[in-house]
Amino acid sequence: MRPQAICLALTAFLMCPGASAQWMPTSGPYGGEVRSFAISLPAGGIGPLNVFVGTSAGGVFRSTDNGASWTAVNSGLTNLEVLSLAVDGTSLFAGTGPGGGVFRSTNNGTGWTPATAGLTASRVYSLAAIGANLFAGTDMGVFRSTNSGTVWTAANAGLPTYAYVSVLAVSGTNLFAAAGSYGLFRSTDNGTSWTSVFGSLFTSVSSLAANGTNVFVGTSFGCSRSTDNGATWTNINPPTATSPDASALAVNGANLLAGYGNGTVFLSSDNGVNWTPPSTGLTSSPVSALALSGANLFAGTGNGGVFLSTNNNTSWTVASVGLATATVLSLAQIGTNLFAGTWDDVFLSTNNGASWTATGLSNDEAVYALAARGNTIFAGMHGGVFLSTNNGTTWVQASNGLTNSDIPSLLVDGANLFAGTYGGGIWLSTNSGTVWTAVNAGLPTGPARGVSSFAVKGPAIFAGTGGGVYMSTNSGTDWILASNGLTGPTVWALAVSDGNLFAGTQSGGAFISTDNGTTWNAVTVDLPNAPVRALAVSGTNVYAGTGSSGVFLTTNNGANWTAANSGLMNDGINSLSLGGTNLFAGTTGKGVWRRPVSEMTSVQLSSGGIPTQSTLQQNYPNPFNPSTTIRYGLSKRSYVSLAVYNTLGQRVAQLVNGDMEAGYHEVQFDAAGLPSGVYFYRIRTEDVTQTKRGILMK
Repeated sequence: MRPQAICLALTAFLMCPGASAQWMPTSGPYGGEVRSFAISLPAGGIGPLNVFVGTSAGGVFRSTDNGASWTAVNSGLTNLEVLSLAVDGTSLFAGTGPGGGVFRSTNNGTGWTPATAGLTASRVYSLAAIGANLFAGTDMGVFRSTNSGTVWTAANAGLPTYAYVSVLAVSGTNLFAAAGSYGLFRSTDNGTSWTSVFGSLFTSVSSLAANGTNVFVGTSFGCSRSTDNGATWTNINPPTATSPDASALAVNGANLLAGYGNGTVFLSSDNGVNWTPPSTGLTSSPVSALALSGANLFAGTGNGGVFLSTNNNTSWTVASVGLATATVLSLAQIGTNLFAGTWDDVFLSTNNGASWTATGLSNDEAVYALAARGNTIFAGMHGGVFLSTNNGTTWVQASNGLTNSDIPSLLVDGANLFAGTYGGGIWLSTNSGTVWTAVNAGLPTGPARGVSSFAVKGPAIFAGTGGGVYMSTNSGTDWILASNGLTGPTVWALAVSDGNLFAGTQSGGAFISTDNGTTWNAVTVDLPNAPVRALAVSGTNVYAGTGSSGVFLTTNNGANWTAANSGLMNDGINSLSLGGTNLFAGTTGKGVWRRPVSEMTSVQLSSGGIPTQSTLQQNYPNPFNPSTTIRYGLSKRSYVSLAVYNTLGQRVAQLVNGDMEAGYHEVQFDAAGLPSGVYFYRIRTEDVTQTKRGILMK
């Protein structure tokens, strides 16, 4: 077998010279928040239409097959929070979030260039075009460009100072602007001057649309229409609408689409005089954006991505394949099955993220926590605890007796299943969720009773709460505070490594306890000042996922940390999970990312000094599936051969073959391609030969 390349890390981690090691995105989960749509003709006007979506964290995606699949088109787009999109001639414009301004693409999103000269606003919420004039609604009023975004000038005469302009709409030569609490304004001279249209009548405008002489407004009180450029208005809200919040509007000819905060969509073919019944199949809310293209109706949602209707709003189907913009709150694995909990559902991948399938558990409810026992996957969400014994094909609620239904954390400890709640403390089930009992003796009251994380170390269970860390040594019957020196105080994550307990906090970074929580010490050298939302452990390697700065690694119990972010395009990490040879990261708005552990920690040099004699240690974990860590120590610089053999004496892996420095080293053995059974690993140095046994149990 060809020997694996080994790289030595002296102080942190080191990747092999010349390697292009980095994080890679998986294909999902799909969904996430869609802020805007735009539709344009293909180059030359021949071929399928281009449908674009702007997302809250993943940039711009394009579909050329009516939403059957999506591809990210973000080259040159340096701000991936896309609040607005507009087509003007052959140009596509994207208005972005804080500090990004406007970007322009002349090749259907293949490449983008900044178009911000003169644009002093921070956020561009809306874009609209009238002839050669392009307008941007921003957090500092309206700006106008007459040269496709090359130069912008303020166009605010008559608008309140620093008006927050969230929506723009064009009706002929009239431009309408929704200016927050100041109401609705109209310009008839390309933004040179503005006049109030019914002032504070529309102080909560969520959406605007216009067609000919019809102008439509969506507010928190429903839909209204004006046929005289805003002089008078008529309420046209669908009589069967159960939500008053008309969060999105779109118009094409006489067809008007209205989307609401509760996820319903209504269609009118006569400018709002009559409406179709509410749609079915649209399972996410709110409806944040709408678009019409011939017989195709598109709905962008707050968490579930894009939905498509091809039958005049009778039914909707998910149309988000490739739209990998979901926020991933939780991760868990059963064998080769990877589960991801999002704001909207639980997704399953059986191929390391190459493809994902929605399991259909959640109906627009956040899945905060996942945990596995054998072939059972548990999901904690807003709505209680659910379980599946068939990889998410079907789910059963398992919340009997659980009086607090917000579950941000779960722990499987043998036959015991613990659920941490928001404000309701900790609950215990000894029968897989059939019955639950509160186990809160010793826990704080009020918001501090929110339980975000768990960890097990020997007979002790640790709970991370809004008031620090608590410990129980009797399966939750009693809890004692174990937070001396912990300055968080909200503890988002807990993990055990090499006998030490780590805590990730909201405001204090990472902490370590070497005495079961009796005392804590901050371990923040080279760790940014950001919330530590997730922790994962591989041997003595501890990974920290931060809320705004990506992933960090320590190999020396937190003495220092090293950024492990190469290729990672999203800094918000909510969850981490080790599976096989990979570390998976659940991000905010960019789905799940994957990176081989071996790229970051092929071989580690421990901070534990130099042993007095060379030694081979027992692998961990053992039994293992499919990878394990082998640690050895060298009393002096020496040639080392470390190989793995099967029971027939055949060598199946050569892990080390060369000169190594004195000290402690670690190497990972990946047995993904080998059958279950007993394997022997042998070290040969200049002064010792040792053999130990490991058990691969798949």
